[in-house]
Amino acid sequence: MLAALIQHPFMSQQALAECNAQAMVDAMLAFELALAEVQEARGAVPEDASLAMRQTFEAHAFDLDAIAAGVASGGNAAIPFVKQGRAALPEDLKRYWHQGATSQDVVDTALMLLLKPRLAALDALLVRCRSAALDLMQAHDETVMVGRTLMQQALPITFGVKVAHWAIGLEQARRRLAVLELPVQFGGAVAVHSGLEGPGRDDLGLDFMDALAERLGLATAVLPWHTDRQPIHALATGLDAAAGATEKLALDVSLLTQTELGEVAEPAAPGMGESSSMPHKRNPVRCALIRGAARQVHGHTTVILNAAAQPLERGLGEWHAEWAPLLDSALLLEGALEQAAVLLEGLEVHPEAMQRNLAATGGGIMAEPVSRLLAPVVGQDAAKRISAEAAETARLTGRPYAQVLHEQLLAGHAEVAGRIERTDLERASDPALYLGSSKAQVRRATHWLNNQQATVS
Repeated sequence: MLAALIQHPFMSQQALAECNAQAMVDAMLAFELALAEVQEARGAVPEDASLAMRQTFEAHAFDLDAIAAGVASGGNAAIPFVKQGRAALPEDLKRYWHQGATSQDVVDTALMLLLKPRLAALDALLVRCRSAALDLMQAHDETVMVGRTLMQQALPITFGVKVAHWAIGLEQARRRLAVLELPVQFGGAVAVHSGLEGPGRDDLGLDFMDALAERLGLATAVLPWHTDRQPIHALATGLDAAAGATEKLALDVSLLTQTELGEVAEPAAPGMGESSSMPHKRNPVRCALIRGAARQVHGHTTVILNAAAQPLERGLGEWHAEWAPLLDSALLLEGALEQAAVLLEGLEVHPEAMQRNLAATGGGIMAEPVSRLLAPVVGQDAAKRISAEAAETARLTGRPYAQVLHEQLLAGHAEVAGRIERTDLERASDPALYLGSSKAQVRRATHWLNNQQATVS
């Protein structure tokens, strides 16, 4: 299949194995059998009818191809599934199959059941990423590197604080996913449990809905949510936020792996990153897979966002448009996080390259602190001009920035003599002494991340 070559490599292979047509049918069957059980427990289905149904389907194989073909005429997989299920049952049980339900109840609940283990897997992967990031933060809280703005060298930071920002973004996304609810769907034809009211009981349908949620291990909805798509909106945007945090990590790593920078490298593995024509290449393939997956998640999210407002009591195409983007987003994110966990756990960090790049401008990135040092002596405008000219001279001649500054000041500014020593210039132009709150940020982030580990399941 074409998808195996251009779509599935970006997804989690375990998730793909667990989210297939058979899994969807199993989830729809779980809904129907649970519905029969809760109705039987409340006297709406004869005693032992739900057990007889379960035993029938244990020996029954649904025709997946026929269900797939039936979607074209019914508009969703539940309609041909329900028909097949009813046909497989003995005559005395047929009337109790799918009682009070509609196709949207089946499909929405089945999707929630499919997504539940996926959210658990995403949480586990994000915890792996957090653990690996904490190790990197601790190991590199004093590893000085260039901070870059608008793709240009700016001022020094530490690699530890860079990792801390990745880790916080991922953990914030994890917390957002952790509180998402996967609600049961059960409302019947127009979401008011038509035909399920009994003498003095207009809440019987809601009672069934709540019991169904408990039996299936899903969240209890306030009301049926056939055209109230807030649960789907929250799921899609939560997945997208996690994809964005994962993509940020991959983007930064891929930029830092460039040959001219070489500050980090992806974990080495046989055949990983090879080129079809250039033997010397070691491409950041894990980053490419992460970013490719994340971009697809972003696209899927726009589909779901544009389907949030659905007409009257049943969506006309909007509901149908949600299914594939929602499941694909979960599978793509899981694939991206599998790569991200491996990336963080085995990331090769090259402090010597970071030091080399700090010196690439001859130390000119320290012009800002030098200007601050000079301003009280020569004035603000002259300080900026002197620090900039010295930075350019240092870059062109390859001499240390502090040395060039000292020579220029002695040559052209007699009023500086005795007021600014060369040691002052050296301190002002030392990147390791101009890190702001970098180390404190790593400590604070470490404390926050460890606190999440202790308090959030």
